[in-house]
Amino acid sequence: MAYDYSTPVTAGSETTEKFKIGIVGLGMGTSHINSFREHPAADIVAIADLNDDLLQERGKEYAIKGLYTSLTAMLDKEQLDIVCIAVPNKFHKELTIEALRAGIHVICEKPMAINATEAAEMLAVAEETGKRLMVNFSFRFNEQSYAMKKLVDSGELGDIYFARSVWHRRRGMPKFGGWFGQKALSGGGPLIDLGVHRLDLALWLMGYPEPEWVMASAYDHIASKIAEREQKTYDVEDLAVALIKFKNGATLELEASWAANIKEQEHMATRLLGKKGGLLQHNIGEGYQFEAEFYLEKEGCQFDMKLHPPVSGVTNSLCSFIDSIINDEPHIATAEQGLTVMRLLDAIYESAATGQPVKVG
Repeated sequence: MAYDYSTPVTAGSETTEKFKIGIVGLGMGTSHINSFREHPAADIVAIADLNDDLLQERGKEYAIKGLYTSLTAMLDKEQLDIVCIAVPNKFHKELTIEALRAGIHVICEKPMAINATEAAEMLAVAEETGKRLMVNFSFRFNEQSYAMKKLVDSGELGDIYFARSVWHRRRGMPKFGGWFGQKALSGGGPLIDLGVHRLDLALWLMGYPEPEWVMASAYDHIASKIAEREQKTYDVEDLAVALIKFKNGATLELEASWAANIKEQEHMATRLLGKKGGLLQHNIGEGYQFEAEFYLEKEGCQFDMKLHPPVSGVTNSLCSFIDSIINDEPHIATAEQGLTVMRLLDAIYESAATGQPVKVG
């Protein structure tokens, strides 16, 4: 049975089974420890990081005994059910494949890989081994996103013919001078870091239509100058924009920036236009809380409606992954969708580099 996002299984699902979990990478991975712990069936038995001081600190903080400096060492010593990969993008493929071949389910941080070729290899191994591979597209997993998806699938918007999805920062280069700004490690800048979230959210709400072509541009007018002044390493874009055309005739505009001369410190928004109505999700107060509104016409009158979804029944992405295993149901944010996103990101970067439209698929 397909996963029902409108009535997701809660973290309180009745089960006596415990899932032994290992987390690789303690940057983003530290927040994943907290997220997993919201599920009563989660048992985080091992963590790994190259930074031994951080490893020891997190082990003590969370009372985790299995401490390792590599996934290989972790797999040699631990009997795991799930591995969470939260390392620089360059290493997603090799670590994911290693865990899958060891017979372990994997949830991998976004982006799925550094390019579509690597993502396709990961998907192939997941299919070969029969193990689950989920991509952590976490922005699907909030109240507004669930409510919006339910509304779209009910037909209230009608056919969606246009969408715009953006994530802009005024000045927000993550760990400036580190791996995020090095193309060899990250695969790109804000497009592959922030844009990947807004792209997936828009595609998911639209039903993941099949893309046809992409036209894009990328710029580095601000962050590169700051990097030069501060003697930081930085060789990726600070702004990327793309127009994506789908085979069903719909169009999506995508924008992502780490450095842009805008009013807001942080601005996120995803808008959908359908033949019968429109939806807008945006962040509140330049933060990471969201609200969503529905716009429609009835009897010749224009109505604006704010969504007030229920607070219960919505789990984070990691708890949702565990629930899907417990209930033997397909998980959402699949590797197949992760591969589609990677193909689009590759096409966007190619179009930005060549100045020409790029066919997808």
